[in-house]
Amino acid sequence: MKFTVNVECTPEEARGFLGLPDVTKVNDTIMDGIQERVQANLDSFTDPQKFFETMMSAGTGNMDAMQKMFAATMARGAKSS
Repeated sequence: MKFTVNVECTPEEARGFLGLPDVTKVNDTIMDGIQERVQANLDSFTDPQKFFETMMSAGTGNMDAMQKMFAATMARGAKSS
């Protein structure tokens, strides 16, 4: 047997019914912090050269880390064979 129940309620009502906490204040605090950081670093997003330099420095570090991880995994595989 299969049946469907549709309930119309607001997110606040659903949280209260399910016993979930109201995280509105925490969410607002986090979003305010993110907005402040974005506004403080807005010039790095609007200046193409700064944006490219930031992305490339992060990209090369990530690539190096991935290569090291692959090398370590391959070395472990070779030892177990």
